[in-house]
Amino acid sequence: MSNRDVVHQFNEIADLLEIKGEESFRAVSYRRAARAIEDLTEDLADIAARNELQKIPGVGKGTADRIKEYLATGKIQLHEELTCSLPSGILELLRIPGLGPKKIAVLHAQLCVGSVEELRTAILDGRVAKLRGFGQKTADKLLEGIAFLDRSAGRTPLHVARPIACTLREQVAGLPGVERVEIAGSVRRGKEMIGDLDLLCVAADGPATTAAFTRLPLVRSVLAAGDTKASVLVENPIGGEIQADLRVVPAESFGAALQYFTGSKEHNVRLREIAVKRGWKLNEYGLFEGPVALAGPDEAGIYERLGLPLIPPELREDTGEIDLRDLPDLVDLPDLRGDLHMHTRASDGVCTIEEMALAARQRGYEYIAITDHSHSSVIANGLSVERLEKLIEEVRAANRQLAGSGIVVLAGTECDICPDGTLDYPDDVLAQLDWVVASIHAAQTQDCDRLTHRTLAAIGNPYVNCIGHPSGRLLGRREAMNIQWEKVFEAAAATGTALEISAAWLRLDLKDSHVRRAMDLGCTFVINTDAHAVDQLDQMIFGVQTARRGWATRSCILNTRPVEEVRAFVAAKRK
Repeated sequence: MSNRDVVHQFNEIADLLEIKGEESFRAVSYRRAARAIEDLTEDLADIAARNELQKIPGVGKGTADRIKEYLATGKIQLHEELTCSLPSGILELLRIPGLGPKKIAVLHAQLCVGSVEELRTAILDGRVAKLRGFGQKTADKLLEGIAFLDRSAGRTPLHVARPIACTLREQVAGLPGVERVEIAGSVRRGKEMIGDLDLLCVAADGPATTAAFTRLPLVRSVLAAGDTKASVLVENPIGGEIQADLRVVPAESFGAALQYFTGSKEHNVRLREIAVKRGWKLNEYGLFEGPVALAGPDEAGIYERLGLPLIPPELREDTGEIDLRDLPDLVDLPDLRGDLHMHTRASDGVCTIEEMALAARQRGYEYIAITDHSHSSVIANGLSVERLEKLIEEVRAANRQLAGSGIVVLAGTECDICPDGTLDYPDDVLAQLDWVVASIHAAQTQDCDRLTHRTLAAIGNPYVNCIGHPSGRLLGRREAMNIQWEKVFEAAAATGTALEISAAWLRLDLKDSHVRRAMDLGCTFVINTDAHAVDQLDQMIFGVQTARRGWATRSCILNTRPVEEVRAFVAAKRK
């Protein structure tokens, strides 16, 4: 059993309660608890054993009892009862854009709709359009939503969604009369998975701008187009389509709209609560005292009038940022001086040492580490000891050749942590290297104790400088390994072992909540791309956004420091 199982159960309970029309506070309590549990780095079973479940923010007596029930029996009776009381396909309806629990409740109560197919039938035979509060327009949009669901692979990874949003932003910026355009929504907040794309612009002619937006090259179909808003479907490179919305807002409201549509919903609720306590109103048009606008043209003005610093988008999740008065000095992309995890032709990369080094220098880096795979990674053409020693010589030669170019190349490895906890290379070989990343690639389904032991064993080795992609997850493809994170974070901090925040788009590993907890425990991080080709160096932005979402400061990121300090970090552990 894992924390995510309880999170899934609680979220489904909340949805089912809303669909059944129960008191809203019950659903809210389960959602709040699920959110808190999702961010934990410790197993619920361990917390329950200490009788400290109610110390988790958002977990009360009722939800604590449900957790205990699940830990003891593997199920929650309330979930079972709610599930049995409704059609089995009803939760699938929540995946349809624009269809929430309240509308599903109406559809189920009045039309006996309990699945996507039943909804499709009810729309096509005209019954949905006749419902009060729906109408033909809503029915048509729901049918489009079903078609979208049929074509879509679901939520889109940030790496895929962000470039699409950037392309749309550039194209909108080139339209006649457009004065300003910005990306909002979860892309701006750096969420690892994206539902849809949000763009805001200031334009002289709103209707002309939205009409032009619907004709952009990426657009496959138009969902809606009005005077100030247009919604379209654009091609998703990984399959299906992704929705993109453009809103045209007046300049005097642009900051308020950017803040509002960036979200998150929870963060915005907290801001509105602050405004209401002062007798003000906050919405996407501005901050108002009666009819008088107090702020609106820029985001900073909104936060300032509310008595808050300008909170970076990545922090806007209502996880403590509202209570800050001094913002953390978050790491940013220009702060990075190097990339300490990349591969060349020596293993499974496609470029030479020199090509990777020069490409890194073009991106402003001062150093890189070449970390080709060790011999157990057979599928990745891992290096034997003899091949590794040859690669070390090639790195030293490349450094001599690149002298004066402004880039230093460190000789490293990505050394497998074997299933028995040993490392793929002996210590005398690792001692020849400038930088050692240790990663688990094989036997990731071992039990929690064994996986934790393997990670801790690597952390305890004096030649291991970094634990690579620590959870081993692949977004949408493979779950994270079941590891006792508190023990790992404490050991990493105590030994001076860095933890990687992998910017590789399928990983983003460590994830944001783990970064935050590890930082609280004093850990040092390295943001790396794990690049296997030159263009993959550009994925660094995704690691930076993940780090920022985890509240990571510049000082706790090792590769914001000069190469001399990186060498000192390595030497300190070896001593």
